[in-house]
Amino acid sequence: MKLGPHALRILEKRYLLKDPKGRLIESPQTLFRRVAQAIAKGEKETHKWEEAFYNMMTQLLFLPNSPCLMNAGTKLGQLAACFVLPIEDSMESIFQTLKEAAVIHKSGGGTGFDFSKLRPRGDVVKSTAGVSSGPVSFIKVFDAATEEIKQGGKRRGANMAVLSGNHPDIMEFIRAKERPGHLPNFNLSVALDQTFMEALEEAKDYPLRNPRNGQVVRRLSALEVFSLISRMAWKGGEPGILFLDRVNAFNPTPSLGKIESTNPCGEQPLLPYESCVLGSINLSAMIQNGSIDWDLLKDTVEKGTRFLDNMIEVNLYPLSPIRKRTLLTRKIGLGVMGFADMLIKLGIPYASAQAQEIAKKVMAFIQFHSKKTSVVLARERGAFPLYPESIYNQSNLQSLLNISETPHLPWDSLIEEIKKEGIRNATTTTIAPTGTISLIAGVSSGIEPLFALAYRRRMMGETLEYVHPLAQRILENLDKDLWEKVVEEGNLEKTPLDPSLKNLLATAYEIPPETHVEMQAAFQLFTDNAVSKTVNLPHNATPQDVEEVYRLAYKKGCKGITAFRDRSREQVVVTGRKEEDLRPRSRPQVTRGATWKILTGCGNLYVTINEDQHGLCEVFSQMGKTGGCAASQLEATSRLISLALRSGISINALLKQLQGIRCPMPSWDQGEQILSCSDAIAKAIIRHLRLTKGEGKKRFRGHGGVCPECGHLLITEEGCISCPFCGYSPC
Repeated sequence: MKLGPHALRILEKRYLLKDPKGRLIESPQTLFRRVAQAIAKGEKETHKWEEAFYNMMTQLLFLPNSPCLMNAGTKLGQLAACFVLPIEDSMESIFQTLKEAAVIHKSGGGTGFDFSKLRPRGDVVKSTAGVSSGPVSFIKVFDAATEEIKQGGKRRGANMAVLSGNHPDIMEFIRAKERPGHLPNFNLSVALDQTFMEALEEAKDYPLRNPRNGQVVRRLSALEVFSLISRMAWKGGEPGILFLDRVNAFNPTPSLGKIESTNPCGEQPLLPYESCVLGSINLSAMIQNGSIDWDLLKDTVEKGTRFLDNMIEVNLYPLSPIRKRTLLTRKIGLGVMGFADMLIKLGIPYASAQAQEIAKKVMAFIQFHSKKTSVVLARERGAFPLYPESIYNQSNLQSLLNISETPHLPWDSLIEEIKKEGIRNATTTTIAPTGTISLIAGVSSGIEPLFALAYRRRMMGETLEYVHPLAQRILENLDKDLWEKVVEEGNLEKTPLDPSLKNLLATAYEIPPETHVEMQAAFQLFTDNAVSKTVNLPHNATPQDVEEVYRLAYKKGCKGITAFRDRSREQVVVTGRKEEDLRPRSRPQVTRGATWKILTGCGNLYVTINEDQHGLCEVFSQMGKTGGCAASQLEATSRLISLALRSGISINALLKQLQGIRCPMPSWDQGEQILSCSDAIAKAIIRHLRLTKGEGKKRFRGHGGVCPECGHLLITEEGCISCPFCGYSPC
């Protein structure tokens, strides 16, 4: 196995099994053997397929989703990544769903919900003669519950909340994450239908309907709603948009009802109680001698499809309704990672028409051979139970598969095989986030361009440098000063290198936004489910730029879209390049604030916290007496905190550094353990913000810009935040 030190750290941290004392009890090889043995139990020739699956994974040609790597062959045995649960308009349904979500999160899965059936805020509740608090209030309840559940001890829960654009509370929903750190365990998507998009195009109003009775309660300007969506996404990356009409046009089993939600990153639309298993092919490994090895890709698609179908068979489902519904449709999602690496090896810039043609050709090939393998599996094991009433028996199957786009593949013969034999899986393809597994494979994430060529991190007294393997290979002959510039900036933008090389190694924020959308649309043409991708926008982009991205996504045939403007969130400051020099803002003549008394092991500490028009701006601390070593250290600490606050450093990052520092004499204050004076200052800041902003301390647990596990700054791609250093991701 060719695993780099970065991959080994992630495997040790997240995937390799440990004994009760936290000691490793398996190696990467035994991990893949454990997984291969477990998945091969879905086959009659178990030994043959165990070896095939083991070789495929150890050669890093294909990797399954994280729950499979973590849980296959263990007592937990839950292998699926994606779930959608129903929410009806009753307190019983809401909290039954919350209970089911807790079970799923504990097993390692992520959940999606459609809150559109809940009556709006202020609507009548006949059973109690009261009024409804609305869907956003219940999203907060679900978020708080998720915060307390650690997924299998390795992953924190992730959720998707969908609300129809026709819901009376839609404006509140769009603004729900306007405050930084709010609803940290949810991604938000607004579901827009054709009626809305037509009203938008014609600059007209459209109706809002009470889901309790279907009555129109008022009308809104489609332009106003779309503008607010774009403005909030410009400000903080959310909400995204979900085009549900388009999703349901490709719903393979309409007899089971309409699809109303997706998994947390939006790439897997599912019916209530459906789940889906995911896996990704390493496209970088498909390049041999400078060209695509189509035979190797075909072989990997065939084995990967079998692998995923076996996952459905051997999975230990967290809830019986999920098992029942999943076995009815047997949806699998075979996707890709390392696409940017593939292009670099082929010498094709990401931002080019040729790259989009490669995307279509490769994904059509995967779609074709995954379907063909699913027909073979249907012949061996039987078609999925709902096959007779699925879209596979409709006359428009040719257009649904977009076969006119790739006449070089024998689609007609495949369609005849499907009609004769049936098909094993209602869907076979999904482009899912691959944040952690792509780090293991040492390749770029999903279909994203490279986020950064290199970055450096100082951790526990040691300077660690990560360089993308391909970039290192291509740039290995650079002189020391130029290489230092590449590492500092994360890209080649400010180097005197050849423009063609800069185009080839262009990173995410150097790619035009429309190219991001067009690439997503190119893959969507041949993807059954949806495509997880982030459209990266530069910091100076406008809300109108975001609006244009969303309009283009609809025009190009995407099923959903997520945009993220560089440094748009207070907490998210990583761009993969060196940050501009931070110059502290001036202190105003007058500030406002409060002084907090906290009991420490050394006596009462008085912490004064002041704010200006931008937020917190300074901290003073005093321990009763003046002078002495302790007083000087407190003054130095306070000065540095104040400087950081006025320089734009996130409160989240500061608190992470202050909290948990211990001294020999801890104490208790207001029911909280105070470990040291530094810890006391952090507690004072949290109490101050809780009082003045109405936000609890859960805001400061690392969700947003600072990795809660290693302290590295998080990046946003594939519709999700993730840590490029340790592999942490809430998705």
